[in-house]
Amino acid sequence: MSLVAAATGIGSWPGTAPRRAAEVIVGDLHQLPYLPELPARGVGADIIGRAGALLVDVAIDTVPRGYRIVARPGSVMRRSASLLDEDLDALEEAWEKAGGGVGRAAVKVQAPGPITLAATLELPNGHRAITDPGAVRDLAASLAEGAAVHRAEVARRLGVTVVVQFDEPLLTAALAGRLAGVTAMTPVHPVDEALAMRLLEDCVAAVGDQALVHICTADLPWDALQRSLIPALSIDASSLNDAALDGLGVFIDSGRSLVLGLLPAAGPDARPSAEDVATAAATITDRLGFSRSVLADRVGISPVCGLAAATDDWARAATALTQRAAEAIAGDPGAV
Repeated sequence: MSLVAAATGIGSWPGTAPRRAAEVIVGDLHQLPYLPELPARGVGADIIGRAGALLVDVAIDTVPRGYRIVARPGSVMRRSASLLDEDLDALEEAWEKAGGGVGRAAVKVQAPGPITLAATLELPNGHRAITDPGAVRDLAASLAEGAAVHRAEVARRLGVTVVVQFDEPLLTAALAGRLAGVTAMTPVHPVDEALAMRLLEDCVAAVGDQALVHICTADLPWDALQRSLIPALSIDASSLNDAALDGLGVFIDSGRSLVLGLLPAAGPDARPSAEDVATAAATITDRLGFSRSVLADRVGISPVCGLAAATDDWARAATALTQRAAEAIAGDPGAV
């Protein structure tokens, strides 16, 4: 059974209390809890700011539009590292309170993927780092090394397998040339698909085979993903049109795994039951023609994206719903 075939979350969590977040996540998710990110704490706490605590020999600082690569680390890097340490302490405390790794297969951590990181960070000249091939390669190498160190640190603290999720919300826009330049006269050209996949594969290889890539947009590059060495994907199930279903079917048929985003991040008007969520997952694999054993062994469940914009009540409810839905599938996939 794949480690990602479980209830989990994407990464972000509402509010500013890491201990409370960790207690809920570790308490409610029995197989694949995750290290929460709390971007409401400000600089250094969002997905790109957290990268400041992971990158090796690359420093970032804040600018009006976000973050920029700089020559030397400063207060932003120190804040990023401090917030990450606080989050790890909170996770470790919640982990011990819940009995440690007893009955748990793994824990998940998150980092921006190399394309999204390069598309978001600015160069010293103000342009996106993704416009400079050398900067893109340097960032990817730094990220891969830092993610591997981070994975090892979490594994040492918790004594369990660590799954690393690389978030790539800007991958499809980068491949399609839809990223805006600093001015209309400085467009951002499409990123070479083969290069993007190679950099993602390098990051995956650096952290071992327990990794997945999260892409919450439509129009995924299915042909490239099928040819890649990426072992697992996390996607928004609502984005699956007929063409995407075909691509997803080939991806799963190759023996790889999937996390289906089935719960809204901000909260629905009417909350589904755990049975509704489990049925939605089964409907997708049934449409693809796979047996229910594939659903139980290689398909996990999560919200469609991070929960940073959710109410605390919905974040807790969504977490509990994913766990109950996963239990229903694992208990008797044929009856879902």
